[in-house]
Amino acid sequence: MYNGVYLMRTTVTSKGQTVVPAPLRRRYRIGAGTALEWIETGKDIRVVPIPADPVAALRGSAKGQRLAEKLHRSRQLERQRER
Repeated sequence: MYNGVYLMRTTVTSKGQTVVPAPLRRRYRIGAGTALEWIETGKDIRVVPIPADPVAALRGSAKGQRLAEKLHRSRQLERQRER
């Protein structure tokens, strides 16, 4: 571990393949058939596992953020601007 970041190195084969290190596969539940999204930021490349059911994976992620109240307030402000 380096400054709170785990460093793991793999090698790309001549066919462009690489291995996801076992600790990462376990931590992020990456198994056979898991889709990975590769994101190029211009500065680096990020690899993000895509859950089989993205809706289920997000369920509960906004808990405590009072999104219904924020939506209601936003709609009130829109109505006031339209008048």
